[in-house]
Amino acid sequence: MSNRKIDRVEGTAIPVRGDNIDTDRIIPARFLKAITFDGLGEHVFEDDRIAFSGHPFSNPAYAGARLLLVNENFGSGSSREHAPQALKRWGIAACVGESFSEIFKGNALAIGLVCVTTSNEVIDRLMDLVETAPTSRLALSLNHRSIDAGDSTVSVDVEAPVRDAFLSGTWDATGLLLDDFDVVRGVASRVPYIRGF
Repeated sequence: MSNRKIDRVEGTAIPVRGDNIDTDRIIPARFLKAITFDGLGEHVFEDDRIAFSGHPFSNPAYAGARLLLVNENFGSGSSREHAPQALKRWGIAACVGESFSEIFKGNALAIGLVCVTTSNEVIDRLMDLVETAPTSRLALSLNHRSIDAGDSTVSVDVEAPVRDAFLSGTWDATGLLLDDFDVVRGVASRVPYIRGF
């Protein structure tokens, strides 16, 4: 289980400005037809990128970014789990924003995509930093509830149960079941309506 523990996310960041960016914009509906999430990363913000050639996800300066910087109510709209899946498959390991849709946060937690919040002022400062210097490295620590950005350290918020799940590795419910699958088989053998399947 130790390989599922998440404390630090370090790397460059990509800024996506704007409030209420919904899941339809993060991953357009036409890409939801597949039965797996493979390949979704290459279609992140596809319609926005077509409409606006200067979109950050089209900018090679942000290639390889590990942290996504967003504003208020990110991931609103439909409950599609494809949105955090697409971001993670693009390479994002953590989202730092003013606020997130509750469903988006739940879907992100289920796949180990960290979401933390901070003030509008801090987000603006971080976005300004990476827009001016895209190679700036940020280091998010869940343990310390902070982000190191250049010479400064800023505070971030994350709910205690979510933080504990990442730090202990218990965010991965499927992985935990598979680790003790003999226990699962034992329970299944004792439940009358499961036996025989």
